[in-house]
Amino acid sequence: MKNSFVCIFLFVAQSFLFCQTFPKAKSVPKTITKFGFSFQDDYTWLEDMKSEETKNWTTAQNEVINLHFVEIKKKYDALSKIKEYHHYSSSGLPTKKEAYYYSLYIKDKDKPSVLFYRKDVNDNSIELFNPFKIYKNTNTVLMDYNPSKNSKYLACKVSLDGSDRNEIRFVGIENSKNLDDVISNVKFSKMEWNSDSGIFYKRNTNQNTFAKDSTYQLYYHKLGTNQEADQLIFDATKSRNGFTYFTKKDRLFIIEQERRTDAKNYYYASLKEEEFKLEKFIASDESEFSLLHYSNNNIYFSSKEYDWGEIRTFPISNRADEKVLISQIYNNLLVGSFFSDGYIFCKYKTLGKNFVNAYKENGDFIRKIDVPENTNFDFKFFDPTTKCLYISVFSTTISPQNFKLNIETGAINHFYNEYLAPQVSLFPLDHFITKNTSFKSRDGKEVPITIIYKKGTVLDGNNPTLLEAYGGFGVVSEQNYNPSLLYFLEKGGVYAFAAIRGGGEKGLNWHKGGMGLTKRNSFNDFIDAAEYLIKEKYTCSNRLAITGASNGGLVVGVAMTQRPELFKVAVPKVGVFDMINFEKYTVGKYWSEEYGNTNVQPEFENLLLFSPLNSIKENVNYPTTLIITSKNDDRVPPFHSYKFAARLQNRQAQKNPIFLQTLDDAGHNGKIANYNSYFEEKANFYDFILYYLNK
Repeated sequence: MKNSFVCIFLFVAQSFLFCQTFPKAKSVPKTITKFGFSFQDDYTWLEDMKSEETKNWTTAQNEVINLHFVEIKKKYDALSKIKEYHHYSSSGLPTKKEAYYYSLYIKDKDKPSVLFYRKDVNDNSIELFNPFKIYKNTNTVLMDYNPSKNSKYLACKVSLDGSDRNEIRFVGIENSKNLDDVISNVKFSKMEWNSDSGIFYKRNTNQNTFAKDSTYQLYYHKLGTNQEADQLIFDATKSRNGFTYFTKKDRLFIIEQERRTDAKNYYYASLKEEEFKLEKFIASDESEFSLLHYSNNNIYFSSKEYDWGEIRTFPISNRADEKVLISQIYNNLLVGSFFSDGYIFCKYKTLGKNFVNAYKENGDFIRKIDVPENTNFDFKFFDPTTKCLYISVFSTTISPQNFKLNIETGAINHFYNEYLAPQVSLFPLDHFITKNTSFKSRDGKEVPITIIYKKGTVLDGNNPTLLEAYGGFGVVSEQNYNPSLLYFLEKGGVYAFAAIRGGGEKGLNWHKGGMGLTKRNSFNDFIDAAEYLIKEKYTCSNRLAITGASNGGLVVGVAMTQRPELFKVAVPKVGVFDMINFEKYTVGKYWSEEYGNTNVQPEFENLLLFSPLNSIKENVNYPTTLIITSKNDDRVPPFHSYKFAARLQNRQAQKNPIFLQTLDDAGHNGKIANYNSYFEEKANFYDFILYYLNK
């Protein structure tokens, strides 16, 4: 009898699915009028993300997609192969912070990763911080860690449920013993030490998870005391100005950005005094420089005067005595700088090529060191005794390879030891082809695009293809090793990443060309990338999928609503879709410069033109779509995805399936807490893509 019931349930559930009868969201029409424009929003009730009604609806949506994954996995089941690829991948170097070397290891595939340390890079590792031992929660994630100046203690920032609001714990490094100190309500915060005595951190005062962000206070916590006794150092609650901070040598630095003018104020305080008295050393500076480093009473910074990035300096006592230390290199983007032991190492990026320039701290050039074409790299540490810079080199398809670069001789050698032994690569180095090229946008801009496919793939216009982009906030998107993508490529897939405007891949002006009133250039570039892939015979509309996360989710939402006929499948993740209401929740108020201000008429009108939620038409059948969000995402709140899914589903013209998946116990970064949940999410994504592209 029990088995019969199960069979009947599965039959009914499958019929429910393939008839496209999704859990219906009730329609509560609400007319919104602003600047003479009127439009209707039927799903404002879904903005109450904690209500039982919303929870019940999202639970029902999850049941539909989870049941469908069962059906999909009868044809595609990537999980075991992805795990195999990961298992046989090589590992990068540990990260050196202060005196010691740190690595995260997986001890249990159903539990969070554990932090280990070594006193020397060749030593055996010692377990230092295990989140599960403290919290007994498989969804707890160690988000960041920072040792005290003399490596006596380690501060560990932990997310309990995926939220950006974290907790800080401490451990004694010598004895690996957890301290009693606990700091809660920490958000968007570094953990900056005052020697070995305590840390500075940002405190959040939100009472409601999804309310407008209220992270305006900098506190100091002295080890061995309760959080209630922590000292308030800086308070921007009244002004609502944003700020960043760091400690260097014997000083605390605070950089405050004025909310209404974008000018910046710069403060420092001596760490030798108990009261940490702040002294403003630059007032209302509008040059928009980014402070990079402090050494020997000199400030090192990068200005926004030059598009490709450079490094300048001035004495902290004399802002006017500014000089260029490292000039910009035209068409070579300065991606990052690494200061260590009197040297400056600069990472530069060109089309398909990265390299290191080594300088003395006074700006004298030492040498340029190239890394292999079509690869990326991370700075790991510098050994001043041997003059060797250690880096990990990798690509989308090649797992990390470790090198030491002698900056005096230019010698480049692999680095191996007992725990980083030589390992046979998963595939021959020419197994996958990576093309770094560009296409012309509709307004004549050369837009970089990276295309990856398996050697021997016939480019006949009929390949399952996945196009991705980010294109926002000046972010420079770089290659990262992706064992999950290998499965898609091995199945004959083509992967493309378009460095569209709004990102920072071609300098500061590339960002400016895709923000505010020019934001639509980002979306046009993405659509043009799709048309380029079709024109060049990589794929066709019936075999093209698009994806992107966060701002990239917005890009996908705009593309699929503006050009639905161009795509077979769309998978936007944690996307911003309701551009009329984004400023009302969490950190949305900080996005006005990027997207536009809803209270300024020209900007409101521009937002309304591309807002995915407001662009949905009654008579259009949009592509097969899987909208992915997370229940605890307090960066891009899940209501964006809820409303977008409800509006797409509840129309008679919609024949292609529209799925909504809400990840439990996850935040903006998805299911990252443990090995199994992370790769299950990745496998579901590629299974879904292949299932529909090959139908």
